[in-house]
Amino acid sequence: MSGEFLFFLIAGAIAGGFVNGLAGFGTALFTLGWWLQILPPVEAVGLVLVMSVVSGLQGMVLVWRSIDWRRLAVFLVPALIGIPVGLQILSFIDATTLKILVATALLTYGGYFSLRRSIPTVNRQTPMIDGSVGFLGGILGAIGGLSGALLTMWCAIKPWTKTETRAVLQTYNMTVLTLAALGLFIDGKYQKESLLSMVIMLPVAMVSTQAGIMTYKRMSDSQFRRLLIVLMFLSGIIIILREAWVLF
Repeated sequence: MSGEFLFFLIAGAIAGGFVNGLAGFGTALFTLGWWLQILPPVEAVGLVLVMSVVSGLQGMVLVWRSIDWRRLAVFLVPALIGIPVGLQILSFIDATTLKILVATALLTYGGYFSLRRSIPTVNRQTPMIDGSVGFLGGILGAIGGLSGALLTMWCAIKPWTKTETRAVLQTYNMTVLTLAALGLFIDGKYQKESLLSMVIMLPVAMVSTQAGIMTYKRMSDSQFRRLLIVLMFLSGIIIILREAWVLF
């Protein structure tokens, strides 16, 4: 491995691990920009999935006792149905166009609420919307690894504490991404080179995740909601830049 390869590998692990520890999502968005410079797309995504799961396990310790399984099931059960649908759609849809549409939504939503002094909340029960968001998240996860995009947008306006919000986001993403990683493993996408990269990047990611968790613990509920809005805006920018890099 060259020095340049190690630099990009470690930088991606630091960025993705910290964001995962801080917010419970966003590992792929903040890592792939680094790793796609040195790795083929399939290998980069495979490593991101593993890092997301390992980093997410650390974050699960924070929210395990706060998981409302009935609330989570409203999102997660439809997502499990959406995953195979997304895999079927992937065979004939232009994934790049879909990612740009999602990025536009993230930029619009994140940019608008970033400029507002207060963030609106939805206090009523919305099981149909919740289920639809979960289902679409499963599809987006299968198509482009964007399982948390819509769910984060929706959770940010729920009147939940930061722990309740993270319990839904982290558990949902952990489940979807674990299934995706298992799918890649069954397809034989993890080679010896990937295993060597894991040995190097996973310890770095785990330490970085702990730094993110420490920052998260110091935040108030309102600060965490504001953080989600800002990260959505940044995520939209990252998707656009990544797709532009691929095109040009």
